[in-house]
Amino acid sequence: MSNIQTERLIIRPFSDKDAPDLLAYMSQPSVNCFADERIHTLAEAQADIKVRMKDELQFAVATKDNNHLIGHLFAHQEDDEGQNTYSVGWHFNPTYSGQGYATEAADALLNYLFNDKSARRIYAYVEEDNIPSQNLCKRLGMRQEGTFIEFISFVKNPDGTDKYENTQQYAILKKEWQNLT
Repeated sequence: MSNIQTERLIIRPFSDKDAPDLLAYMSQPSVNCFADERIHTLAEAQADIKVRMKDELQFAVATKDNNHLIGHLFAHQEDDEGQNTYSVGWHFNPTYSGQGYATEAADALLNYLFNDKSARRIYAYVEEDNIPSQNLCKRLGMRQEGTFIEFISFVKNPDGTDKYENTQQYAILKKEWQNLT
């Protein structure tokens, strides 16, 4: 993928120089779904960057003014025999929340997947208590398709048992996306 530029952002492959910025927000993930991806050291961040650099559907999100990493986007093409379905997600440094960066970046990701990768359907899983991501999905024109009750566990309860979380699924079809743009 070549770089995607929006008004304020560059969406690009990860590079080695992103490790300190990745560590800044992945050392304390803001939502439970990223708990198992927690990074503790710069060396871990550097190793994580190497893995992300090999995946064409992992995208660094950097500001245009200084090219510093502020978050990332990711997609996964489902093995669905030509149905062209992708799951997507995002994780941003909380320092940059409330400024519209996630919406700007996610909008560019959906546009890329629909127009360059020929996606037919895109969906996202969002934990029931992750209101900012639910709102982002709605801003992107995605509709809530359902809630999976006690769907998955990312963290433990104080007694050491798995804490199962309710997860909502949002989705949008290419024809719906085209009607919005």
